[in-house]
Amino acid sequence: MISTDEIRDLLDNGTVVGDDGSKIGKVGQVYLDDQTGEPEWVTVRTGMFGGAESFVPLAQASARDSEIQVPYGKDMVKGAPRIDDAEGNLTQDQEAELYAYYGLGYSESASDSGLPAGGTADDQDDHTGDPGVVGQDTSGPTTDDAMTRSEEQLRVGTESRETGRVRLRKYVVTENVTQTVPVSHEEVRIEREPITEANRDQAMAGGDITEEEHEVTLHEERPVVEKETVPVERVRMDTETVTEDQQVTEQVRKEQIEADGADVPVSDEKR
Repeated sequence: MISTDEIRDLLDNGTVVGDDGSKIGKVGQVYLDDQTGEPEWVTVRTGMFGGAESFVPLAQASARDSEIQVPYGKDMVKGAPRIDDAEGNLTQDQEAELYAYYGLGYSESASDSGLPAGGTADDQDDHTGDPGVVGQDTSGPTTDDAMTRSEEQLRVGTESRETGRVRLRKYVVTENVTQTVPVSHEEVRIEREPITEANRDQAMAGGDITEEEHEVTLHEERPVVEKETVPVERVRMDTETVTEDQQVTEQVRKEQIEADGADVPVSDEKR
């Protein structure tokens, strides 16, 4: 059995190790037997960031330096029944369930805290006369003249995750393009000129009355279309980071301390 003095030294930075010496977790709270004042249970902070606490009996535990060694493995401790509503003590049913899980015998005798009786009231250790000790914390070892108030605080960070994918895809579309191009063609124009002294010889060179044909070949231009593939632009994808503010809302718990008991004036003063 570990003594109260040994437990007191392990509360801040103590570690619970298993039967093979491997670390199980950090020491959380220590539960005392109200009749004997001796440590009876320790909670071990396990899981991510120590968010879960498992109860371990101290009946067969031993203390060495900053460690409490228990005769159980890590998996067994992590699998212990969860007690989320102990509120400073254990009920008979809760403790019976824990004792049964660890294969230990359980006494039906009850103390005020709901823990099995380990002795009589006359055997209870009285620490009120110790230097700096003014009372006994029912959820832990004997304390000094102050109570620590704790609260949860949000630590908000960011993580990167994939939101989608974008790809470039090239495909072919057909459209009509209209352009105007000038084209020319030949037409026949009849010119008549009178007989003059200048052209009389040419006019009289033929027969008197004859049949004749003159033929003229006409030409025209037509549009000719050719297609040429030319590069017009280059397209690439890039990313840019856009930062925006988002509000995160989460519930946090905090402890409040108030005086309860004797009908005496109480003042709240911060130092």
